[in-house]
Amino acid sequence: MFIGIDVGTSTVKAAAFDASGAELAVEARPVGLTLHEGMAEQDMTEVYGAVVAVLDALTTRCPGPVQLAGLTGQGDGVWLVDAEGLPVRAAASWMDGRAHGLVDQWLADGTFEAVFRRTGSAMFPGCPGPLLAWLDRHEPRSLDAAATALYCKDMVFQRLTGAPASTDVSDASMPFLDPRTRAYDNRVVELLGLTHRRGLLAPIGDPVTTATARGEGLPTGTRIANGPYDLPACALGAGVTAPGDGLLIVGTCLASLVATTDLDLTGEPAGVYLSTDRPGHRLRAMPAMVGTAALDWVLSTTGVAHGEVDALLAATPPGAHGVRVLPYFAPSGERAPFVEPGLRAELTGVSLESTKGDLIRATCEGIGYAARHCLAAAGLTGSLAVCGGGTRSHAWMRLLADVLGRPLRVVEGEVGARGAVLAAAERYGVALDVAGWTRPTEVVEPDPARAAYYTDGYADHLTRLAAARARAPHS
Repeated sequence: MFIGIDVGTSTVKAAAFDASGAELAVEARPVGLTLHEGMAEQDMTEVYGAVVAVLDALTTRCPGPVQLAGLTGQGDGVWLVDAEGLPVRAAASWMDGRAHGLVDQWLADGTFEAVFRRTGSAMFPGCPGPLLAWLDRHEPRSLDAAATALYCKDMVFQRLTGAPASTDVSDASMPFLDPRTRAYDNRVVELLGLTHRRGLLAPIGDPVTTATARGEGLPTGTRIANGPYDLPACALGAGVTAPGDGLLIVGTCLASLVATTDLDLTGEPAGVYLSTDRPGHRLRAMPAMVGTAALDWVLSTTGVAHGEVDALLAATPPGAHGVRVLPYFAPSGERAPFVEPGLRAELTGVSLESTKGDLIRATCEGIGYAARHCLAAAGLTGSLAVCGGGTRSHAWMRLLADVLGRPLRVVEGEVGARGAVLAAAERYGVALDVAGWTRPTEVVEPDPARAAYYTDGYADHLTRLAAARARAPHS
């Protein structure tokens, strides 16, 4: 039995697989996210407790020997821990917006672009650079008390194994890693005013370093590998490794990734090049801030249950009777395929005749247009896989295929956990049938007529987006 652990923003999951890649069982626990005045924080003790709880439940249901475990989780944010791996303060989530003003300042004075030209990382308020700089200015005692600024999965790995604090190249990619040397760029640290905090950056661990569990959640001695974080883990779990092939993750975050061996640091600074375990192989990532979270907000506001979405989408025509949604709902604005911290969602074309179905369909279409924008910017030329919670809506998948104008290789189940296992197997030299593990559940083809309609709708989306960006406030 193989176990994959995926520490998400709202849910912690653990999945058990057999040697063929068949999913045997899944356990999940919700975790809280505290939102207040632009800040988004998580209780590390609660998150770790949820990890142990899902592992206890999973190993009870599937009592067979665990050959190997892989760990992944949400990226970015700042998870400050002491020398024992215990929290110094609440974790600042990737959704945190407190450093909005710093990012605006760096956009204006050239620091933002200078960092991108060195690393391929387009900073946003919830990534470690701005968050650490904000804490250094407003909460220096927290940094003084910390031994390491980790990422989510790194905190969990240290607690599960007792291994020294470290991270991997994927999490380290934003914003300090030089993708050519795969080491931290000290000039970037200097540009962000953090040279005196350089010691907080987590060491980048050797991918083949071994570690074993020490008895919490997993049996003592279980081999476990840390990383990559959830975006590249999902790419592995969906079989997206060939240059030009892409993955769309329709989850809390709407993430678009394209495998590449290129490194282009020109053009509008946006997204990030995620390094992988394989030198020279990267993922061009455009992780938009809001995916299913936007739809969840609209569903909650309109009182529509998730189970009603498919029927409403089927009953509402393309174009949603003129209702349009720019789906930029995150309190920290947008980070891909452009960075605009002050950008907010817009709902237009609504009248007393508009229905709940119009609002739902317009939101799903808006998210689809945002995904098309991100995939184009990431350089998609090959096949496209899609995974995440949004795949549970078959009507939404048909809508996405139409909006994107291409077939979708739908990969259901715990794709991040699956990718974490595949990464662990590669690191430990365990042979698995990767093609079998990553086989799609179905392929959804676009309807030619609707795809043509949405090509025009996408052009309209870009026009409305440009106007909204021009109106976005700046600090």
